Amino acid sequence: MIKAENLWKIYRSGTIEVQALRGVSLTVNTGEFVSVMGPSGSGKSTLLNILGCLDRPDAGTYLLNGRDVSGLNADALAAVRNRHLGFVFQNYNLLPRLDARRNVELPLVYAGVDSRSRRELALKALSRVGLADRADHLPTQLSGGQNQRVAIARALVNRPAVLLADEPTGNLDTRTSAEIMDIFRALNREGVTIVLVTHEREIAVYARRILHFRDGMLQRDEPVE
Repeated sequence: MIKAENLWKIYRSGTIEVQALRGVSLTVNTGEFVSVMGPSGSGKSTLLNILGCLDRPDAGTYLLNGRDVSGLNADALAAVRNRHLGFVFQNYNLLPRLDARRNVELPLVYAGVDSRSRRELALKALSRVGLADRADHLPTQLSGGQNQRVAIARALVNRPAVLLADEPTGNLDTRTSAEIMDIFRALNREGVTIVLVTHEREIAVYARRILHFRDGMLQRDEPVE
C-alpha cells in the first residue's frame, strides 16, 4: 500500500537548513497497522505529512497503492487525499457550528456526493464508531473522546485506502485513549490500513509494527508481539 524510497525533506530559513527527513525508506502493506515513534524533531510528523500528500519530498519516491505521488502538483495531491486517505488529528479539527453528522459528511461534500447518500453514509460511519445516537450533537455537546470518534467517522466515510492518525489520543485521558485505540484496532481487523504517529509507548503497541525515528532517520523497525 505504501512504499517510500530514500525520502529527503529539507526546510530552509535564511542560512539555516534543517534536514527533517534523511533518506527514509519504508513499506507498509495493505491491512497493516503501523505506529511511528520518536522524540520531537525526529521527523515523524514530516513523514506523516508526506504520506498524507499534504507535502512533497525534496528527493526520493513515494508510491501509494502503486502510484507514484511524490511529484504531483497541489491539485492532484488534493484529489488523492480526498479519494484515498483519511486523517485523524490530535485536536479533532471539527467545525464547531456543524453537528456530528454534518462534520462527517464534509469529505463527501468535497467529493460531490448527493445529499441523501451523504446522510446515509455519515450515519453509517457514526454507527461504526458507536455514535449513531449523537448524530445531531454539536462538538461542544460531546466529550473529547466522542469528538475523536466523530473525527474517526469522518476519516472513514470515504472508505479510504489508508487511515493516517497524528497523536489521536494526545488530548485524552488514559481510559478514553484505550477506547479510541480499541476502535483503531477493530478497524484494522476489518482490513483498514493504519499509520499512527504517537510519542506514547502504551499507544504504539496497539499496532503490529513500531517504526522508531530519530534525527530524520528510521532507526529501527520493531515488530509488536
